[in-house]
Amino acid sequence: MSDALVAEARSDFGKGAARRLRRDGKVPAVVYGHGIAPIHVAFDAHTLRLTLRKKVTSLEIVLNGKNETVAPRDLQIDPVTRGIEHVDFVYVTAAEAASLAREAAESHARQEADAAAAIALAESKAAARAEADAASDAPAPAAEAGADSGSSDDASSDAPAEESAE
Repeated sequence: MSDALVAEARSDFGKGAARRLRRDGKVPAVVYGHGIAPIHVAFDAHTLRLTLRKKVTSLEIVLNGKNETVAPRDLQIDPVTRGIEHVDFVYVTAAEAASLAREAAESHARQEADAAAAIALAESKAAARAEADAASDAPAPAAEAGADSGSSDDASSDAPAEESAE
């Protein structure tokens, strides 16, 4: 079989039905859009989690024996267990799916360019900081000569003075 998710139609709704589905390892979902009545379905929780882990813009599902292209519209996640509680999918046409994929690719390219620019800026700042540290650590020859003559007095004052008893 293909990489399409298999959606099981469900007839019972509400909190109790949703809890029973989750207990059985399924995630309740709704598929709607394009003037079609909403269809309540359930997906295998593990398969859905693995699929939605990737940043998908559209995906294929098998619904009532037909392949449908849908896009995730809303995803509800449990704040404690981080498990998927419920998903809303919207029907998309092939043209809409291509448009979504193109927009996602452009967005990804912008993010990559922004990240590359930030890395370049950080590297240039680090290089400038290293040059400034190297310049402050390197002694200047003219200043050092004057400091050595004055520091010799300080060095002698640090040495213990011998007092003559006589």
